[in-house]
Parts: sequence; C-alpha cells; structure tokens
Amino acid sequence: MAEAQDKKDIEFISPKQEEAELKKFTFKQWISGSVLAKSSFRRQLPFVIYLAFLGFLYIGNRYHAEKLTREINTLQRELDELRAESINTAAELMFFCRQSQVQKRINESGLGLSEAVAPPTKIKRYE
Repeated sequence: MAEAQDKKDIEFISPKQEEAELKKFTFKQWISGSVLAKSSFRRQLPFVIYLAFLGFLYIGNRYHAEKLTREINTLQRELDELRAESINTAAELMFFCRQSQVQKRINESGLGLSEAVAPPTKIKRYE
C-alpha cells in the first residue's frame, strides 16, 4: 500500500512540458529566485557547480601565472644589476692587481718594500 501511495506522489513531466518550462524563464523569475526551485534547474545543478569550480580554477591559475611572471621580471632585473656589479668589481680587481698599482699602493702605505731586482731562482732539492 505504501508503494501505491509513493507512485501517486511522483509527478511525471513530459519532455515537451519540460522544454516549455525552460523557455518561459522570465527576468522577474531570475530576480526573485523562483528559477532555482524548478526541477529542470535542480537537475542541472551539479553540472553548474562543476562549471563554476572550473571557472574558479582557471581564474586562480591565471592570477598565479601573472604573479609568477611579475616575480620572474623582478628577478631578471635584479640579476642584470648583479651581473653588471660583478663585471665592474672584476674590472676593479684586475686594475688593482697590476704590478704598477701594487707598487704604488706599497709606496703610499709606507711599508718600505721594494721591487725585486734579481730574477727569481729555482731551488733544487738534493736527495
């Protein structure tokens, strides 16, 4: 008897009625929210939620990609500045390592060192 009563409570809608129901959504129904109560909309709700989720993923992915691009540009500018500083430092070091510059700095500091007059000799080890 419970089954017979359940069958009476089930409402069957023909496909033509369903199409007509979908077509007669008005602006007033959208604003009032009564569209959300229709069975055709409720049946499509999981798909709509899935599409919204994908949309959020795409938007989040784009923001993440833009953030990474900005970071890469910032790091590239910093790398260029550091490369220029490295080249400048290497050039200064080469300049200060010249024999004339070393002699000049020794004389200025007053260490009393002088340039070697005799060439270096090789020390031989006897065994």
